[in-house]
Amino acid sequence: MSLALREPVNRTILLLDIEDFSRRDDVTQACLRRELHNAVEDTLAEAGVEQNMQYREDRGDGLIILVSSDIPKAALLRALLTTTPDSLHQYNRLASSSAQMRLRMVLAAGEVAFDPKCGTVGGLVGHDLNHSCRLLDSEVLRKALAQRDADCALGVSPSVYEGVVRHGHRGLRPEEFHHAAVAVKKDRLELWLHGPLPSGVTAPAREYPPAGSDRSGTQDDAVGQAPGAAPARGGADITFNGGTVSFGGSQVIGDQTGVSGGRVTGDVIMGSAQRESRSEQP
Repeated sequence: MSLALREPVNRTILLLDIEDFSRRDDVTQACLRRELHNAVEDTLAEAGVEQNMQYREDRGDGLIILVSSDIPKAALLRALLTTTPDSLHQYNRLASSSAQMRLRMVLAAGEVAFDPKCGTVGGLVGHDLNHSCRLLDSEVLRKALAQRDADCALGVSPSVYEGVVRHGHRGLRPEEFHHAAVAVKKDRLELWLHGPLPSGVTAPAREYPPAGSDRSGTQDDAVGQAPGAAPARGGADITFNGGTVSFGGSQVIGDQTGVSGGRVTGDVIMGSAQRESRSEQP
């Protein structure tokens, strides 16, 4: 008997995949899977993730882990950048050459629903989860791991970069993440890779603000300018004629009170005619 699809909820999505898993024999695969779970246990414990705050789905050569949104993504990222590599290093220094373990990892976030079916295990569905799996399977992440001496390669989704990494929280250095375009099947996505981009991969043309900077002063924040409008070039001409101030064809005369932002087109004269006539009297 099938159960109704539950409504999606927002979760942090952590995906891990073992490099070259299918090329190993059964005994080695079993060893790698155990060590993967050990590394994950260390990582989640370091980030403060309790058992009741996570859901794991075993994919044989990897894991899908959903973490409660109550856990800060910055804490998870710090653990992925420190605890995970350390756990892998401790294992690999004692493992044989055929049992070395290297991981591709993706941290993302989004809406995920659970659609359980009687007699089966798992049942996660969701657009955001699908895109996260595409990032994990991307050529950019595969090449990055293949071209490095490190035991793992980490990528984050644009939402995680924008919401967490870009702000430079403790232990996170935005300048260490590099923007890359990702094409998997029919999807055209974006990934922020920790560490340098692999050879043959270039950053997309889209520009982001400097790491750690706020977005004040951008074109959408300009006074009197509609969001999305092209930024003004060169500013307006300002002319002083005695006590009269002219802004690009508009004149300001007399005391002004209660003037706020807005867009004005054409000549504007502010000030009363009566005040003008008084100022012209000897």
